Amino acid sequence: MGLRTKMLIMSFFVVSISIFTSGLIMVYSISNAFEKELGERATAIARTVAQMSSIRNNVGKPGGETIIQPFAERTRLATNVDYIVIIDMNRIRYSHPSESLIGKEFVGGDEKASLSEHEYVSKAKGTLGNSVRAFVPIMNEEGVVQVGVAVVGILTPTFHSLVAQYQNDIFLSLIWGLLIGLFGSLVLANNIKKQTFNLEPYEIARLAEERSAVMQAMDMGIIAADENGKITFMNRLAKEYVFNDSEKEITRDNSLTEILPNLNDSISKALYNTHSLQITNRSMNIFDKIYLVSLYPIYVKGDSAGSFITMVDKTEANRLAEELTGVKTLVDALRAQNHEYMNKLHSIAGLIQLERTEEALDIIIDETTDEENIIQFLKDSISDYSISGLLLGKRARARELGIQFHFDRRSYLHHLLDGFSPGDIITVLGNLIENAFEAYLPQERNKIVVCFLQGDENHLMIMVRDKGKGIRAEDRNNIFTYGFSTKAKEGRGIGLALVKQIVESQGGKVEIHSEINKGTEITIEVERRGENDKSFYS
Repeated sequence: MGLRTKMLIMSFFVVSISIFTSGLIMVYSISNAFEKELGERATAIARTVAQMSSIRNNVGKPGGETIIQPFAERTRLATNVDYIVIIDMNRIRYSHPSESLIGKEFVGGDEKASLSEHEYVSKAKGTLGNSVRAFVPIMNEEGVVQVGVAVVGILTPTFHSLVAQYQNDIFLSLIWGLLIGLFGSLVLANNIKKQTFNLEPYEIARLAEERSAVMQAMDMGIIAADENGKITFMNRLAKEYVFNDSEKEITRDNSLTEILPNLNDSISKALYNTHSLQITNRSMNIFDKIYLVSLYPIYVKGDSAGSFITMVDKTEANRLAEELTGVKTLVDALRAQNHEYMNKLHSIAGLIQLERTEEALDIIIDETTDEENIIQFLKDSISDYSISGLLLGKRARARELGIQFHFDRRSYLHHLLDGFSPGDIITVLGNLIENAFEAYLPQERNKIVVCFLQGDENHLMIMVRDKGKGIRAEDRNNIFTYGFSTKAKEGRGIGLALVKQIVESQGGKVEIHSEINKGTEITIEVERRGENDKSFYS
């Protein structure tokens, strides 16, 4: 049910109840007003009757009713009251509209005070029905001795009779009230719908839940603060960074400067400056860990509404950056190459110290000749030095692991394919080669890894083959999934996902051929020309 419909129904219900209640109160008020007016009128008539000499001289005397009854009835008819009853001090009636009740005792129970010279008005149910009746003492000629009581009664209208009498007015008020209420509800509902971008309440609630779920799921700490620096939202990761407690409750009484007392000056000033520019990746120390903090001002319809702050673990950011750019792969390769050279230098230095210069010279010549051949080949075939450096480093890394790393001599990379950067090639090559290295167990022998690379401005092909343990059939569909790894180590499962992402973003394809205990071959092809597929190696 829509908001507009709900408001119309609720308004109809509320206005109906309000008008009905108001009508009842109005009828009740009218009834009270009538009774008060009728009581005053009855009192005035009773006083007049009590002063009539023909009545006060005959009340309480034998045969007095024959004189009193005609006077009382004429007065009743003249004043349009319902009854006039004259009683003596023994409560015996001397007049009544029903002549059969004359001479009988007055009933009601509210006449006792009037026999003691008290004048008052009471409401009671008599022989003729509910009435307001005035009691006025009748005194003798001297006004000293009370001889009776004049009772004047006027029947009061019942609640139902008043409702029936004013039903048209009540019905008219109800109709007008409903029309005004419905019109006002329609205007209010349209205004609310406009302010909520025509969203229904359940849609707003779902949208808020979705936004909160998205914020909680993000891999960075998120803090939102209003224009006064009071926190309005913190996601789970931000609480973990700031409090070491992801379940801590945050209220609007918490200010940003209280929970982050070591905010640097630039962030603190920007937090309260409505015209500030955003601040990006400023370092901040929390619990001896460095975080990159960014602040973005929030504007709503041109007015400052607060600030949006993100927090990223600097260590994690650096690790991801190294994975994404291929720097980690290149650094590891260069480290391995440096380690290999240091080992050879130590061997040469030891032989020299042992005065076995000829053997030392042979090692230098063999190593120099081999390295010169490899370096010359890479220099002639690979146009980018960072990629050449990666391959040399991986060669040194393979020697550390006891792996024979063969770089196919038919390989070349004269130009980078449009859309690929050297970092992309390094990421792809480095991850494929490293995975091939890890396909062997340390104790295995005859470990061989073959790498093939061909590329120019029109195509790119990379092939890496090993003879290791292979990939299980059930794992082949998952090895390119982010976070999936068969090594069961923290931080793994990123490399091949990056490879697939880089290749497919350029319209390329990745193929895997693997057999258990026979090895794995991963081939990457990216083609810019609309020709049939070619095989670049045999």
